[in-house]
Amino acid sequence: MGTLITQSFRRRLIVYCLQAFLVKWIVRLRSAVLLFSSLAAISLMSGCATDRSKGAAISSCCGTNLQPVAESAKPVAVLPVKSIYQIDSTWTTDASQPLKLAALRGRPQIVAMFFTSCESACPITVSDMKRIEAALPEALREHVGFALVSFDPERDTTAALHAYRLRRGLDQTRWTLLRGQPPDVAALAAQLGMKYRNGARGQFGHSNIITLLNADGEIIHQQIGLNQNINEIVTMVQQIAAR
Repeated sequence: MGTLITQSFRRRLIVYCLQAFLVKWIVRLRSAVLLFSSLAAISLMSGCATDRSKGAAISSCCGTNLQPVAESAKPVAVLPVKSIYQIDSTWTTDASQPLKLAALRGRPQIVAMFFTSCESACPITVSDMKRIEAALPEALREHVGFALVSFDPERDTTAALHAYRLRRGLDQTRWTLLRGQPPDVAALAAQLGMKYRNGARGQFGHSNIITLLNADGEIIHQQIGLNQNINEIVTMVQQIAAR
């Protein structure tokens, strides 16, 4: 009997020790899990913290991007349907620089088509444009552009256009001289109501039109003919520039 009691006691003691050992390790395991969870939470919160010295969020993990949005450039307004700047071809200036017509946008433009070797009408058209330029108040003159577009691109190279600029004393900051490909020239001429055809001795038969465009490239007024009174177009330039 005594032996049986001793064996039973031993078994109970062993079971008790095993239970105590397991409880001890379970407690340690739970502590480790809690510690890991706490560290993970701290790491997550740190990731969402704001770097105050830079005034910007380090991370967007919190669901809200706290970084200040940089002020974006103002979107370019859509061109009006009737703007000649809708012609998207690339032209070349007398300084051999590529240029889109839309680059002229932003100020009134006084435009004419011509060719540099013209012996009669074109010099008068350019003189009429220079009279308009001189008639504008000085403060306004700097905010108005003048453009001459050749319809003879075969002969009107960039060098020929530049020589014409120098010969006629056309200001670099206000006057733009352009040449383009024949289809583009024809497209612009159609928009401006300009007609031209190749004639004898390298001369052209052509319309004589000075066109006033607003800042968006829409036709506001056209002066037809040579040596016309410029008062009306000067007044209209002043009106649209004041808007």
